[in-house]
Amino acid sequence: MTTVSCQLVTQEHQWIVYIRKRLILWLHSGLFCAIFFSQRKLCIFMSENEKCISEINSDFLVCSLQEKKKLAITVFSFPPDKGNVGTAAYLNVFNSIYSVLSDLKKDGYNVEGLPDTPEALIEEVIHDKEAQFNSPNLNVAYRMNVREYQYLTPYASLLEENWGKPPGHLNSDGENLLVYGKQYGNVFIGVQPTFGYEGDPMRLLFSKSASPHHGFAAYYTFVEKIFQADAVLHFGTHGSLEFMPGKQVGMSDTCYPDSLIGNIPNIYYYAANNPSEATVAKRRSYANTISYLTPPAENAGLYKGLKQLSELISSYQSLKDTGRGAQIVSSIISTAKQCNLDKDVPLPEEGEELPPKERDLIVGKVYAKIMEIESRLLPCGLHVIGEPPSAIEAVATLVNIAALDRPEEGISSLPGILAATVGRDIEDVYRGSDKGILADVELLRQITEASRGAITAFVEKTTNSKGQVVNVANNLSTILGFGLSEPWVQYLSTTKFIRADREKLRVLFGFLGECLKLVVQDNELGSLKLALEGSYVEPGPGGDPIRNPKVLPTGKNIHALDPQAIPTAAALKSAKIVVDRLLERQKADNGGKYPETVALVLWGTDNIKTYGESLAQVLWMIGVRPVADTFGRVNRVEPVSLEELGRPRIDVVVNCSGVFRDLFINQMNLLDRAVKMVAELDEPVEMNYVRKHAQEQAEELGVSLREAATRVFSNASGSYSSNVNLAVENASWTDEKQLQDMYLSRKSFAFDSDAPGAGMKEKRKAFELALATADATFQNLDSSEISLTDVSHYFDSDPTKLVQGLRKDGRAPSSYIADTTTANAQVRTLSETVRLDARTKLLNPKWYEGMMKSGYEGVREIEKRLTNTVGWSATSGQVDNWVYEEANSTFIEDEAMRKRLMDTNPNSFRKLVQTFLEASGRGYWETSEENLERLRELYSEVEDKIEGIDR
Repeated sequence: MTTVSCQLVTQEHQWIVYIRKRLILWLHSGLFCAIFFSQRKLCIFMSENEKCISEINSDFLVCSLQEKKKLAITVFSFPPDKGNVGTAAYLNVFNSIYSVLSDLKKDGYNVEGLPDTPEALIEEVIHDKEAQFNSPNLNVAYRMNVREYQYLTPYASLLEENWGKPPGHLNSDGENLLVYGKQYGNVFIGVQPTFGYEGDPMRLLFSKSASPHHGFAAYYTFVEKIFQADAVLHFGTHGSLEFMPGKQVGMSDTCYPDSLIGNIPNIYYYAANNPSEATVAKRRSYANTISYLTPPAENAGLYKGLKQLSELISSYQSLKDTGRGAQIVSSIISTAKQCNLDKDVPLPEEGEELPPKERDLIVGKVYAKIMEIESRLLPCGLHVIGEPPSAIEAVATLVNIAALDRPEEGISSLPGILAATVGRDIEDVYRGSDKGILADVELLRQITEASRGAITAFVEKTTNSKGQVVNVANNLSTILGFGLSEPWVQYLSTTKFIRADREKLRVLFGFLGECLKLVVQDNELGSLKLALEGSYVEPGPGGDPIRNPKVLPTGKNIHALDPQAIPTAAALKSAKIVVDRLLERQKADNGGKYPETVALVLWGTDNIKTYGESLAQVLWMIGVRPVADTFGRVNRVEPVSLEELGRPRIDVVVNCSGVFRDLFINQMNLLDRAVKMVAELDEPVEMNYVRKHAQEQAEELGVSLREAATRVFSNASGSYSSNVNLAVENASWTDEKQLQDMYLSRKSFAFDSDAPGAGMKEKRKAFELALATADATFQNLDSSEISLTDVSHYFDSDPTKLVQGLRKDGRAPSSYIADTTTANAQVRTLSETVRLDARTKLLNPKWYEGMMKSGYEGVREIEKRLTNTVGWSATSGQVDNWVYEEANSTFIEDEAMRKRLMDTNPNSFRKLVQTFLEASGRGYWETSEENLERLRELYSEVEDKIEGIDR
């Protein structure tokens, strides 16, 4: 959204071309980007009154004194609970707000009454000081009576179909609508009401037209017309405003996002790694997004038994040829079992009787698993707006950037350079390590350590005594020379990689130096100030800064990419590798048989960050090749011959996220045409599973072959998610069948390239028949920041148990996850990935202690991981019992830890305890009655604490 050709304004049915003032203002401020487009015409339609008010508000930002400006900061609370206020992806919201307001105060903004600490700020926002007893309600900033609400909210009557007469029961005391938050001078910090269906998500299946509830509407009415904000700042990724019902793009006054935001300039702090949903915020709520950095990734490290295993393996390598070698192997086997690694690595009972080669192979496989855990990337803690990374955080980021080849820029990866020094290709080292070849596992460890050491030496040249990165530009010019002055050369001279190619290293570290300057820049506060002045905020791409350092520095107005330019040739190359490994793994796990159908998910953000890798995976599964025109646009495909493919064409069932549907409608068209083309190929059905299943389904449904080949599904237009996550997060479901019905009802809308402009059409029976043929389910992980249990979206889109129920043989499909977060792409089973997630995050002291440093919000992050783990149990059944047992041992049995959790955020701790009990009650966790009784007592204790009852 970067150009506007004209604006058409209507008054009394007369159309007026109104260009100059509005266009100049839009270009100047970067705040307005509501665009309707139809082929060559690009227009904004707005009523005369809306135009005038909107211009006045924007002019006020440009012209007004800072002390006069009113700012409404909106935070989120999801799921709705006192322990969840300030929900945002990897952002310490209240510390960030405090940092922002302290800085604005210096510039003359009126923030009278701002408390002295972020902790005090949290307390004032979440506690209702007028309540006689401790209350589940937050601090009430305003009580709006029904008459005032109806007078100030023109669309209020439209909400009654779903929610009845106001005030309703949400954000209400029965007489008034309640606006939660706290005002400090000219700044209001408000809590956005929830969507409204969290406690009863099944309502969405039966209501004729979803809408925000009265409390949600009252909040934005208050912000615009009572508080009279000059701008609203939505704080963090993400809220509900932009996902309210309405058209997918091109909002009008009949769309709820447009009605709610009204004429207030909308500024939105958004995670830099989420360009797809940022684009939705721009399109549907006119947001000027400002990117913020997610916490730099760090290696997970080892702890407890895993650390002991590493030490045993080191001893084995030194003593394996002595009499102690066999005994050490037995210790390795028993310790690995204690760490539950026997779920990932087949282990014998004893090791002393094994021949040396078998001992080496067992140790190598355990070592490879240990290395996988230790080197796993994870964000440590939560980001605070305006706080640049420390030196150690910069090191971790640069190590990950350096691990990737960038041939288009003439840059070789550091692991590749180091491997070549000892006569090896890094890809061969990766493969050997994956197989558990002990020598390759050890070499990869040496390469990993040398990479980190060389980059640490480089970064240390730019740090001060406090460990902060400073004077990057000045220092780079002095250290990017030849000879021993180069710090990485000095470090590598002490390792086996002393003869590494100096010129390749110099090019690489020159690139890393530029990346370092970007990593430590702090534009997040500065860009907010520009936006509040109605000034231009520089645009920039969103995505993974490790894959694409151009995402840095943060503080940019996020944009995505040309949707017609994907998949790129590089994406197709990567996709082939992943698909081949997926099919190899499926064959190895299932008696050498190819899967006939794979049910998979396409995400908007993933395809932006990877330039269409998962889209290309679908195309390669069915055996077609994307063809770009002379402008690089991918508008057609061609079949790959069976001879070239060397395998059958795999059928697919594609579940597109609502965001993918909005952003990549052309690619949905491409996919649908591709599948139907493959179904019509005159090939043996044993080599073309798309055709095989389409023929069977055409006969059963009584439709044409092309219609039976429908494989591209999503939500209805303007709708998002299956809402399975809402049910799980709020514990508002009775059984798994209810979750599966919800998934089918919400996700069974098909795209049909043979009916242009028809939108998404419900085809539940076709969806069920297609899913019933699935032998495997599949998803992609593309970023170190977000994995399976970090967010609820992944299990929300998982159909594993649903497919089992639909299959005629009742067999559970295999379930796989592709992990392309490192240079060594992996395909793991879902259960392996859940175990890896648990070991590196939920159960890892490095992760949870990092979260605890963020206090109130850190406790919520811990609780969220456990809730999402239960979500995976509900949709897939792929969570091992020991995961819950170890989590209970870590957070409940440890008296000091549970006291910290309860004291820091009692509401989130209550939810944590409740989730453990729910996991047991639903049969996902078998544990002792002693553990359950302790949990019941704790639940009663924390309830009393929240209600202010002394024990």
